[in-house]
Amino acid sequence: MTTEIATLDTALGFTIASRHARGRVVRLGPALDAILAAHAYPPALAKVLAEALVLAALFGSTLKNEEGQLTLQAQTQGGAVDLLVVDYRGGEMRGYLRFDADKVAEMPAEPSLFAMFGKGYLAITFDQETTGERYQGIVPLEGGSLADAAEHYFAQSEQLPSLVRVAVKTLGDGTHVAGGILVQHLPEGEEGRERLHAKLDHPEWQHVEALANTAQADELTDIGLGLDQLLWRLFHEEEEVRILPVASLSRGCRCSPDHIQSVIARFPPEERAEMSDGHGFVHVDCEFCARSFPVAMPPA
Repeated sequence: MTTEIATLDTALGFTIASRHARGRVVRLGPALDAILAAHAYPPALAKVLAEALVLAALFGSTLKNEEGQLTLQAQTQGGAVDLLVVDYRGGEMRGYLRFDADKVAEMPAEPSLFAMFGKGYLAITFDQETTGERYQGIVPLEGGSLADAAEHYFAQSEQLPSLVRVAVKTLGDGTHVAGGILVQHLPEGEEGRERLHAKLDHPEWQHVEALANTAQADELTDIGLGLDQLLWRLFHEEEEVRILPVASLSRGCRCSPDHIQSVIARFPPEERAEMSDGHGFVHVDCEFCARSFPVAMPPA
């Protein structure tokens, strides 16, 4: 583990073959701030959106094809947040959170998941672009964090023992750092497959889980600690920890005028006419990046 690896906006995969385990560590910085800056989120909601973006990077970076997409969406009822959606594709992430300002004002400084989402569910969707396969699991938004709900997803939908930890830190200048670790148990001889089934009581998994669980929040968000150095701290007593190629992470939004025009062109001419401002333009707002696009009407 001597290769210098970027501290921020990076996902690093690893395997521990002797323990039949794989994992990812992620740390976000400027890319996270670029996403949060699109809207004036209250601190508690900025934190939960940051957690969701870390989860998207942890899970999305396991996709083998860059055209594949990972989407996390919170379906809520009765909470301060009525929509949370983030996605990951090819190292690019985007995210948006919609909320009721009056309900947010009534929340405590450290709100529970129930205070934020009410009776909510987390939907995690893997879209495999090359094969056309689509997997989705839905789990209740229960526990102390989104990471807890994500663990339930892997145990329930994938039957894959997993440990998920996420931490978010606000720095003195108002910028943010968020980090996370995902570790999963794989059956013997099946290292690296997309969807696996494994026993929940495997002693090798209990060993790896115990080591990974020692990762502290300040280590996950320490910009002076390389991700490879973090892995060394956790697993240096193992026979071998193999590092996988590094994935760079960035803010990305697909709301270009050309893309929007291609979408509008799919509507019938009469519906396109209703969208028009009367001067040959359709105005489209993108909630992800908080930008408005005046797009010329496509030819009839």
